[in-house]
Amino acid sequence: MTEDAVPAGELYTDGFAADPYPTFARLRTERPVCPVSSPRFDSWLITRFDDARAALTDPRLSKDLYGPGQHYLRIFGPNSEGLNRNMLNSDPPEHTRLRRVVSQAFAPRRIEALRPRVAQVVDHLIDKMLPQGQAELMHDFAIPLPMTVICELLGVPPQDHDRVLDWTQVIRTSGSTRRPPQEERAAVQEAQLRLHHYFADLVRAKRDDPADDIIGALIDAVDRDGTLSEAELVTTTFLLVFAGHQTTADFLGNAVLALLTHPEQLELLRATPQLLPAAIEELLRFDGPLPVASPRIATEDVEYQGVCIPQGSIVGVAINAANHDPAHFTDPDRLDLRRVRGPHLGFGHGVHYCLGVSLARMEAQIALAALLRRLPGLRLGVPVEEVRRLPAASPFRGLLELPVTFAA
Repeated sequence: MTEDAVPAGELYTDGFAADPYPTFARLRTERPVCPVSSPRFDSWLITRFDDARAALTDPRLSKDLYGPGQHYLRIFGPNSEGLNRNMLNSDPPEHTRLRRVVSQAFAPRRIEALRPRVAQVVDHLIDKMLPQGQAELMHDFAIPLPMTVICELLGVPPQDHDRVLDWTQVIRTSGSTRRPPQEERAAVQEAQLRLHHYFADLVRAKRDDPADDIIGALIDAVDRDGTLSEAELVTTTFLLVFAGHQTTADFLGNAVLALLTHPEQLELLRATPQLLPAAIEELLRFDGPLPVASPRIATEDVEYQGVCIPQGSIVGVAINAANHDPAHFTDPDRLDLRRVRGPHLGFGHGVHYCLGVSLARMEAQIALAALLRRLPGLRLGVPVEEVRRLPAASPFRGLLELPVTFAA
């Protein structure tokens, strides 16, 4: 990494975790393509909208982390292959083959059929919170909602939901505990190992007792024409569980916090509920759960904004920085639920565009509508500066806790 890299002290602090957008604005203006140092790995960061959109489809920026360079070792560590070698970390034609098998399960028509069940889960969670007049919204609502939905889609037995949730939360909250780093790494590796063994066992069990769920469909793809290998079947299951709940949970927390800290926008949405679909897009643009797209590798020297990114470099596309680019969004740091909808990068772009976009939008619409309707007087339970967030080094932007109060 070059000497002029943006140091970790600028990007991985509590202040940056609380509000990264002033730093992103400075980088967009002064260093739109720059090397950065981080506690996890060094990389290059792209922050302007046009560059970000181009980079997300640039074939020179490979997603294949498990190829000859074995770049996953720098990013995920030596124990990651059993869970992370999947379509997220692959290029066409491998990505095309893997995604095709799963995409039918997430077709908009099939997802729409889930609407009554999602509404039922939402109401059940709110029913449990209502008598208390207060809640920790991440633990009580935002996390269990998408976890329940994706586990049911996949066919994870109800009695196992909590175990799977606990293991994924160890990975999600890595870096936020007070344990020594070595103990933290060991805990994450243990959770990864347990998840791998669990999904491998679940696949074997479903092979013996087939079911009409996504894992059953994946097993059928393996047995019918070898579309997936056994190892790919397990890693795909893990990807769907993690991706299917993590970003939606973090989005819900971010969205509620944004509304509670912008009361005029909250009241606008209460008074004009038909704004909700557009509001979700604006909330995603305003403070999305994936600040930087998953890593890419430069397969050759690549130039953006006159800056050469050397071959072999890890490249991060700063989605949240791009979504605040004033060249594309008027007054981008203002939350405006009436904003004329333009293209944002919150769901990605290109062949890696979010597979679960229909499910995520539906869950968000039902969840936010129900919270606003059923929790009158919803407000923060602590001063906003006391809201605990995921650490800045996390690949996700989300909340550890969101205490709220409301009329019981």
